[in-house]
Amino acid sequence: MTSSKDNSDSFEEAMKGVKPIAQPNRVQHAKTRPSTRPKQSIKDDEQVLVDMLSEPDDLTSIETGDELFFARNGLQQKVIKRLKRGELSIQAELDLHRLTKAEARLEVVAFLNHCKKNNFKQVRIVHGKGHGSPGKIPVLKTLVNHWLQQRDEVLAFSSTRPCDGGTGAIYVLLKSNHK
Repeated sequence: MTSSKDNSDSFEEAMKGVKPIAQPNRVQHAKTRPSTRPKQSIKDDEQVLVDMLSEPDDLTSIETGDELFFARNGLQQKVIKRLKRGELSIQAELDLHRLTKAEARLEVVAFLNHCKKNNFKQVRIVHGKGHGSPGKIPVLKTLVNHWLQQRDEVLAFSSTRPCDGGTGAIYVLLKSNHK
C-alpha cells in the first residue's frame, strides 16, 4: 500500500512544468432566451384574417363602375382629396395580374399583413381591368373592392391616376400602427 505522502510526491513530480490555465476551466455558454413571439398564435391570426375575407355570392351583382372609391367615416376631406390625386407617396405595391381568385386573396392578405408589420400607410394594389377575364368582367377588381372594405386597417382607397394604372389599380390608405 502506498502512503498519501508517496501519492502527493508522485503527483507533484507528474505536474512538474505544468502551468495553470489562465481562464477558468469551465465552458461559458452564451445565454440564449427563447423568442417571446408566439409563432403559432401569429400563424393562427393570419389564417383567421384570410378566412374572414368573404366573397360575394355573385360577382355580377356588385356594381363597381369604372372607378373605385371607399372611405371610412371620419376621414378628413383633405386626406381623401390627396389620396384621389395620387399625392401620397407609395410605400409598397402589389400586382395581382394573372392570379386566380384564391391566389389573389392570399396575396392581398399577406400584403396587408406585411404593410401593417412595416407600418406602411400608403400603398398601391394593381388588380387589372379584366381584359383577360372571360366576358371581360373585372373579377379581381370587384373582389379587391369587396375584400378591402372588410379590413379594419383600410381607411380608404381610390382608383389611381392614369399614369399609375387608372381604373386597373387603386391607392390604399392604411391605419398607422401606434405602439
